[in-house]
Amino acid sequence: MASVRVQEAASHRLDEIYRYTRDQWGVEQAERYITGLFDAFGKIDTHEVLSRPIPAEFGVDGYFFRYERHFVYWRKLSNGDIGIVTILHERMHQIDRFQDDFGY
Repeated sequence: MASVRVQEAASHRLDEIYRYTRDQWGVEQAERYITGLFDAFGKIDTHEVLSRPIPAEFGVDGYFFRYERHFVYWRKLSNGDIGIVTILHERMHQIDRFQDDFGY
């Protein structure tokens, strides 16, 4: 089974999500949401979450799935592991943030 690797941009986004959720709804909800995200990451390799290819206009190979109010973008790494590239809120301007986080 592939390991899941949270890449730098995704790690930063997780911190932002945690802080925002904690400040709005409390520590318990923030921990529940982050735990749910990590549970979803663990289901990528077994296809228990429905991932779709990233649209061609983004210009990168990878996949995404929705977790509640966020889109999780990921790709297969050269060693076969899963790289969580970024996590963006549904209201964020996806293309700009996405390209920044993918390094384009």
